[in-house]
Amino acid sequence: MNTILEMRGITKEFPGVKALQNVTLEVERGTVHAICGENGAGKSTLMKVLSGVYPHGTYDGEIVLENETAQFRDIRDSERAGVVIIHQELALSPHLSIAENIFLGNERQKNGFIDWHDTNVEAQKLLARVGLGDNPATPVKEIGVGKQQLVEIAKALSKSVKLLILDEPTAALNDEDSAHLLDLIRHLKGQGITSIIISHKLNEIKAIADRVTIIRDGRTIETLELKTDDVSENRIIKGMVGRDLEHRYPDRTVDVGEEVFRVEDWWVDHPTESGRTIIHGANLSVRAGEVVGIAGLMGAGRTELGMSIFGRSYGSNIRGRVYVRGKEVNTKTVADAIDAGIAYATEDRKVFGLNLIDDIKRNISLASLGKLARRGWVDAHEEFAVAERYRKSMNIKAPSVASVVGKLSGGNQQKVVLSKWLFSDPEVLILDEPTRGIDVGAKYEIYTLINELAAQGKAIIVISSELPELLGISDRVYAISEGHITGELPIEQATPESLMQLMTKEKEADHVLS
Repeated sequence: MNTILEMRGITKEFPGVKALQNVTLEVERGTVHAICGENGAGKSTLMKVLSGVYPHGTYDGEIVLENETAQFRDIRDSERAGVVIIHQELALSPHLSIAENIFLGNERQKNGFIDWHDTNVEAQKLLARVGLGDNPATPVKEIGVGKQQLVEIAKALSKSVKLLILDEPTAALNDEDSAHLLDLIRHLKGQGITSIIISHKLNEIKAIADRVTIIRDGRTIETLELKTDDVSENRIIKGMVGRDLEHRYPDRTVDVGEEVFRVEDWWVDHPTESGRTIIHGANLSVRAGEVVGIAGLMGAGRTELGMSIFGRSYGSNIRGRVYVRGKEVNTKTVADAIDAGIAYATEDRKVFGLNLIDDIKRNISLASLGKLARRGWVDAHEEFAVAERYRKSMNIKAPSVASVVGKLSGGNQQKVVLSKWLFSDPEVLILDEPTRGIDVGAKYEIYTLINELAAQGKAIIVISSELPELLGISDRVYAISEGHITGELPIEQATPESLMQLMTKEKEADHVLS
């Protein structure tokens, strides 16, 4: 093997922040090289330097690609050299076809016009290489996220990629799509394509990577050989966070009180398909100081249940009853749900949870402006003081509360979402995938926060696709399958096997509504 890439002494600064400090990286040709680190460690920044998103001259240090110094002025420069990056937020145009997306900016032309026949034929060949059998004329909006990820890789292959960079490639994928993507990366490795993967999923890294470089606080900590060294997940975690995490989930003393929240006979129909029921007569309850998990496979209705309860944000023809501290409450709108003491932290923080172009301060105050109102105006000084208090208490890594939320790491964005809902002082907090796409250190902080809220007597519901997470933080777990709650287990009786049995349980006939 020989070296395809060296990054030497890379230093990158932003106003008030040194994102990278003398980082080094060496990647061998024809390998899969993983990069690990906590949110905000500098992983994505390093890859943006490599791919020309941050052009030569905006950073210190040297990039050597195939034994030649590279000075990329923009992303087109890096792509011409065979370096292609696929960002966590896929850069596809939903209304264009698969073929159009693959060759966007790199159109196949004949006599000055786009050759559509050639475009579709070549797109079909590229789709075959990534194992996708869809018609290249299909609009991208009609295929799932897993297939969109494959389209992005097909697009990279159309640019004669030598070094493929994937930033959290499986973060939004289900297990089946994730497995297919990892198989494809192995296949590309067999064709001589080198891959760099940024991922928080340590089990995936161990399964696919040859080497892993750990970055912490903008510095290179070490590079480990996964195939020759006996490297455990705990060994990687120690490098990422600077300490051993013997227990991934913090201990907590459960002091459960009276019932705070109850949902009775909750039915939800599909928002656009008349007559299609998504949630079938759900019943659940949560007591003060209790953390209740909701487990289910993709498409089981977990998120739909949470969103429909919170101001009927999902669904149609919703019927059923919601009680907070024994009193039936109105949740017909989001404002009604907030007034009733219910908060919902969405699984998609970038689309529904945050205003990415606004600052931390305004995002935190957004759901509770009434608490800051003074004669019809928001008290700007109080808004700043509240946001600063949460920035410190939640350990949000940002120079100030005036920092734009879209520039923060995923873990810090999630802390802003939680701060927004904590400021609303809810009785009931529904957390939908609260640790998705964030690293183990930030996860531990969020688990600790959940414990603290439970200790304050809050009723907490955690929706998660990770069974170990639910088993690690919950007092009780409900399972949902095809929109039916199929059972509940106290944590003492819950195991991955018992929950999976409930999560795959076939539905029973719906009872007739009166």
